[in-house]
Amino acid sequence: MSYTKPDGDRRREPRIWRDHDWMLMRPLHDAIVRLLDDHAKLQPGQRVVDFGCGDRPYAPLIAERHATYIACDIDGNVDVRIEPGKPLALPDNSADGIVSFQVLEHVWDLDLYLGDCLRVLKPGGWLLLSTHGSWLYHPHPTDFRRWTRDGLHDELSTRGFTVEETISIVGPLAWTTLFRLIGINQVMRNIPVVGKLGMIPVNLAMNLRMLVEDRITPASIRDTNASVYVTLSRKPMR
Repeated sequence: MSYTKPDGDRRREPRIWRDHDWMLMRPLHDAIVRLLDDHAKLQPGQRVVDFGCGDRPYAPLIAERHATYIACDIDGNVDVRIEPGKPLALPDNSADGIVSFQVLEHVWDLDLYLGDCLRVLKPGGWLLLSTHGSWLYHPHPTDFRRWTRDGLHDELSTRGFTVEETISIVGPLAWTTLFRLIGINQVMRNIPVVGKLGMIPVNLAMNLRMLVEDRITPASIRDTNASVYVTLSRKPMR
C-alpha cells in the first residue's frame, strides 16, 4: 500500500530548521525503530496491522523488515475498512503485531479498540502504540483523552496486555516551548513567502532551545510528564 510520501518523509526524517515539531518527531521515530527491533523483533513474512493508519507515515519501517503491512482506517485507500462500533474485519489470532500511532486519544470506546487488538493478535503477539500525555486539542475527527504514564499502563494491563517497555518523549520544559512554536507557526504560515522563510531561523532557535531544555529535565520528571508515550505490550501466550 502507498502512503502520503511528503508527510511520511517529514515524520521519519524531520529537519531541525524546517519542522516546528522536530523535537517530537525525531525521538518518536527513534523510539518506534528501537521497539520494533529490540522487543517486537519483527521477522520477514510476519503480518502487521496498522489499526488507524491515517497517511501511513511509518509503513516503510514495516516494509524495510519485509513484513506484510495491513492498512486499516475509517476512510481512504485501505486494506481493511474500520466500521465504527464494529470489530475489525480480520480473523482472531491472525496478526503477529499491531501498530497504533497517535490513534488512542481519538478513540471513544477503548474496550472495543483494545479488545479487538487483543482478539486479532496471535498469542505472544505485540502491540506497538503511541499516544499523547500533554498535547493540544486536535480533533481528527474527535479528540477525547490524554494519559499519564501510569494511566496508560493500566488501560493496557486491565484489558489483557502485558506492558514490556514505555518510552517518554519530550518533557514539560520542552513541550511548553513546543506549544509556543506551534502557535508561531500557525501565524507565520498565513504570511505568503515571507512567513515560510521567516520560520527557518525561528524553528532552528526554538528546536535547539527544546533540545537543551529536555537534556536538563530530570528523567523522573520527563518520564511522568511527557508529551508522547510510546509503549510496546504483548498478548499473553495463554
